[in-house]
Amino acid sequence: MATEARTRLDPGVFRLPVERIRDGYYTDAYFNFTKRLLEERGRHARVTMQVFQRHRSVLGGIDEAIAVLKQCSGRRLPEGSWAPGWDELEVQALYEGDEITPWETVLMIEGDYSLFVHLETVYLGCLARRTLVMRNVREVVDAANGKPILFFPARHDHWLVQTGDGWAAHVAGAIGVSTDAQASWWGGTGVGTVPHGLIASYGGDTVAAAREFADRFADEMNVTVLVDFVNDSVGTALEVADALGDKLWGVRLDTSGVLVDRALWHEMGTFDPTGVNPVLVERVRQALDRAGHERVKIVASGGFDAKRIRHFEELGAPVDSYGVGSALLRGENDFTADVVRVDGRECAKVGRRYNPNPRLAAVE
Repeated sequence: MATEARTRLDPGVFRLPVERIRDGYYTDAYFNFTKRLLEERGRHARVTMQVFQRHRSVLGGIDEAIAVLKQCSGRRLPEGSWAPGWDELEVQALYEGDEITPWETVLMIEGDYSLFVHLETVYLGCLARRTLVMRNVREVVDAANGKPILFFPARHDHWLVQTGDGWAAHVAGAIGVSTDAQASWWGGTGVGTVPHGLIASYGGDTVAAAREFADRFADEMNVTVLVDFVNDSVGTALEVADALGDKLWGVRLDTSGVLVDRALWHEMGTFDPTGVNPVLVERVRQALDRAGHERVKIVASGGFDAKRIRHFEELGAPVDSYGVGSALLRGENDFTADVVRVDGRECAKVGRRYNPNPRLAAVE
């Protein structure tokens, strides 16, 4: 049986600031100085550059890194025009979403070093950021045992990172993202819930806000309503479900970690009652089912990470979907680039060596 050909994102998707990258605006200064020196002295050593990282992880940002090489490699000519260098390079790479091991070569570049030395800072940054997000998302996806993960970290970082982070989350298995920017690389749209601010705008009346929201948007999206505004998730979930009927897709539990929901005030003593916890989820599920709202989904959010999701799953908490935010941006997944061969001979710094990878695919 023929294997389906794997594809890469078109470089145009990334809307790179090509001129500024070519000029070294985003590059560590020492690489810019190196490029200038090599070009001025006419030193055109053909090098083999290989890129790796030190974790068991999930590769992200590789198509973005390739786009940087395709659109920004080359040399500035005396009259100021740009001579592209991509056709003079040989590039091999793994694919977005590939599982990778420590020290495994994920990208190999061969060619005149002066054509791409100024790009190292940029392409390594693409790989580091997107791989971090991919690894974190894949970890929570695995912990959730097939339940949908909603990618909600947009408010925890600078808006400029949203597009690539959303793509990384999508490839790693997140079922939804919260902004249109995060969904733009695959042509999707952001999803969300009836927020606390809208409820406040209706005087703290969750039902009133939810009813008008559903009347306006139920035909465009799955309406999900936050039900913790007055710290009574059971009571509010029932009121919203009764009021919205078939227009309600789900309720979202988001109780602050320093509060105990009203439903648990008489049950404290044998478990941690603060925030969104398995017992609270169970109480909301029981109440909805008893009232005939079995089809209403429960989304749990508020400080979730892979460890916490695993705990909920081990206890069998009746969560239908998890919203995860800042945990998906934490940690590090740095990449390193090394010149390991020059003009066909081994020339790596001590401790590094040429490490070809049969999994690499040639990039056209």
